Amino acid sequence: MSERKRTIIVIDLKAFYAYVECVDRGLDPWKAPLIVADKERGTNTIILSVSPYLKSKGVPSRLRVKELPRGFNYIYATPRMERYIERSCEIVNIFMDYVAEEDIHVYSIDEAFLDVTSYLSYYKMDGVQLARTIINDIKERTGLQATAGVGNNLFQAKVALDIYAKKSPEWIGTLFNEDVQTKLWPISPLVDVWGIGPQTEKKLNNMGIFTVEALAKSDRDYFRKIFGIMGDQLIDHANGIDESDMHEHYIPKETSITFGQTLFRDYSKDEAPLLIRELNDDLAAKLRVREEMTSVVHMSIIYSGNLGGFGRQLSLIRPTDDTDELFNALMTIYNKFIVDLPIRGVHIAYGQLRPRLQNEQLDLFISPEKQEANRNLQLMIDKLHDKYGKDILLRASSLLDSSTVLERHSFIGGHRK
Repeated sequence: MSERKRTIIVIDLKAFYAYVECVDRGLDPWKAPLIVADKERGTNTIILSVSPYLKSKGVPSRLRVKELPRGFNYIYATPRMERYIERSCEIVNIFMDYVAEEDIHVYSIDEAFLDVTSYLSYYKMDGVQLARTIINDIKERTGLQATAGVGNNLFQAKVALDIYAKKSPEWIGTLFNEDVQTKLWPISPLVDVWGIGPQTEKKLNNMGIFTVEALAKSDRDYFRKIFGIMGDQLIDHANGIDESDMHEHYIPKETSITFGQTLFRDYSKDEAPLLIRELNDDLAAKLRVREEMTSVVHMSIIYSGNLGGFGRQLSLIRPTDDTDELFNALMTIYNKFIVDLPIRGVHIAYGQLRPRLQNEQLDLFISPEKQEANRNLQLMIDKLHDKYGKDILLRASSLLDSSTVLERHSFIGGHRK
């Protein structure tokens, strides 16, 4: 029996940071020359977002303050990550008015996938009608403008969003199975396609491939030799095929804890492990406060722009709440699946939680004395953080430019009042 055709909606918040700042100031985002950047940091500061008005005038969303074109009376808004997270949570709550939590995959702070397959008959709508309803609801309740892509799988929906939504007066783009040859194959340049970065595009161009159609008709065995596993994905996507399931890596909330960060700039694959360690330090401490242990670790990496990302999980040999063991497990995932692309988001989770018992299974490769010493050290650090604040004792790596721990703690209350 053939699998039921799915309907996926991906919703993106337009110029999210800049739009939030305009709405909070009572400004029209389509008329205000607002940019989100901390001007106090100097002219080399990276701009995080520009208003739709500036974008319509040709001002790119990613540049430095010193690169801003002249001729505009710019309004500078200092980034407020805590506010953006708050607004993002409001949007997710709106999604949950329409679909169950397990049918939502939050892709980034301003973008999420919804599997609406099971809801269309209930609402008596098709995917486009439901997307329109959700977009209008977001606008009415938050003042923010959302755009949407609708397709039969995640890839189709994302391409519909990236390529066709901005051309639609309703901000909704579509790409379904029957549209592959007419709407997907003509796309060029290839870098416009989700999952194809500049380096991959250059390789494909050197092979004489400049359109999605040419990619779709390429020899699969040859592509496996050149690109490895990614070769299969490239050809599948070019034919509109995406078998990934957004539910595969979902960990139910009541049996998991999660922590993540959307970054203010692109991080290299060599910088990201520091962020993973810092997030893991905080999440492991939370696990111990709850007096629980985990049997599964999960990691999601979001690449910059339309370069995609991955989400994978790993089952542990034994349940643990040990910071170092959990970090090593996360790095096993990272080292196996990471590719050399700019990183814009890191999220980790612990799943299959259970209460910590007095007599736990010991690691046979580490002496009981050393395990007890490690745990006592971690518990002592937890107590210091609880009494004096998380910033009282930090790793030396927190002084590196790529560290975000001090900034993140300031957002979530890391300083003791």
